[in-house]
Amino acid sequence: MNSQLLENKVLEMRKKVLGNEHPDTLLSMASLAGTYTDLGKHKDSEKLKIEVLDMRKKILGNEHPDTLWSMSYLAATYCNLGKHKDAERLEFEVLNLRKKILGNEHPDTLQSMANLAVTYGNLGKHKDAEKLKVEVLNLRKQILGNEHPDTLKSMASLALTYANLGKYKDTENLETEVLDMRKQTLSNDHPDTVLSMANLATTYGSLGKHKDAEKLKVEVLNLRKQILGNEHPDTLWSMASLGVSYGNLGKYKDAEKLEIEVFDLRKQILGNEHPHTLQSMANLQLHMVIWVNIKMQKS
Repeated sequence: MNSQLLENKVLEMRKKVLGNEHPDTLLSMASLAGTYTDLGKHKDSEKLKIEVLDMRKKILGNEHPDTLWSMSYLAATYCNLGKHKDAERLEFEVLNLRKKILGNEHPDTLQSMANLAVTYGNLGKHKDAEKLKVEVLNLRKQILGNEHPDTLKSMASLALTYANLGKYKDTENLETEVLDMRKQTLSNDHPDTVLSMANLATTYGSLGKHKDAEKLKVEVLNLRKQILGNEHPDTLWSMASLGVSYGNLGKYKDAEKLEIEVFDLRKQILGNEHPHTLQSMANLQLHMVIWVNIKMQKS
């Protein structure tokens, strides 16, 4: 029996034995909503999370920790559905309540600030996101220390906002620091370290450092093939990203070869009409046109 079926069965039994408003029934509903999210069933998750939130507000009140967690989880689902204005409204409410109840420096308050900052970014409010992310980072450094995983996540998140604002040197400095710390505290092949390498490689490309980008992207691709396998989405992203660097370096045959491989794998795994497959097709067509033009110029 899969997780969704089991959780549905537990929920129905708890509703029957305990009633719809019992804490254990609500916990089962919240758990099933989380499973829906994991399965990509965000509309089903949204519906269930709204129901849980309404019941917790009625039974526990607006300021109870479980109510605030329900609000936060529903906001995350709104983000998954692209309802960023709804997410912003809910996250702002959670943040103000947590500041009032827990204080500005509590981990849950800081997480609410971080969540709202990400939503600001999704809404294109990059200056607001930057301001909030700087505040979260400074507080996490002060409370948790420079090497804590949450501090490093805040640094990486701020670096992304710097990139969105075109501050690529600031992005590079921050991502280099995150990468060095993750290598030191985790390992070279830890997923978070590999992600940091991939982010820094992208920033090198934005700065025109295409040789540095190529070198790092080759390393990331080899690690992801080794750890995740050739067909994992992150491996395919790394292949596509390396193809871009090859193109930037004028290595159009290498770019074309890699993009053909990515395109074939994405067709096989995702189908012909998936956005990632279509993007691969567009990249491949572009480099084929460039390569044909180069050959014509040489003939």
